[in-house]
Amino acid sequence: MKRPLVITAAAALLSIGAALAMTPVAQASAQSATGAAETAAQTFAIENMTCAMCPITVRKAMEGVEGVRSVQVDFEAKTATVVFDPSATSAAAIAAASTNAGYPAKPES
Repeated sequence: MKRPLVITAAAALLSIGAALAMTPVAQASAQSATGAAETAAQTFAIENMTCAMCPITVRKAMEGVEGVRSVQVDFEAKTATVVFDPSATSAAAIAAASTNAGYPAKPES
């Protein structure tokens, strides 16, 4: 009597787990499909980065701009790559945020 109950419970847990595991994938696919047309990427040359804290300051300044989706700062290369919504902000506004924080930024070609 216990065996069918255990098997039924295990099957229910597996189906719930499978449904939960598939949900983020479906959401991520939907976001990337709609988000691809709504984003732009720009790499900036960053001046004055001399220590380990500098990239954190640059990242936070750039992330503070409305429309910025992600910022990756490369200390060694002295660059920052920003993904942003071009309908909400511009490369000039992102560069200004970094410049205002003390780290002049210029868009790279």
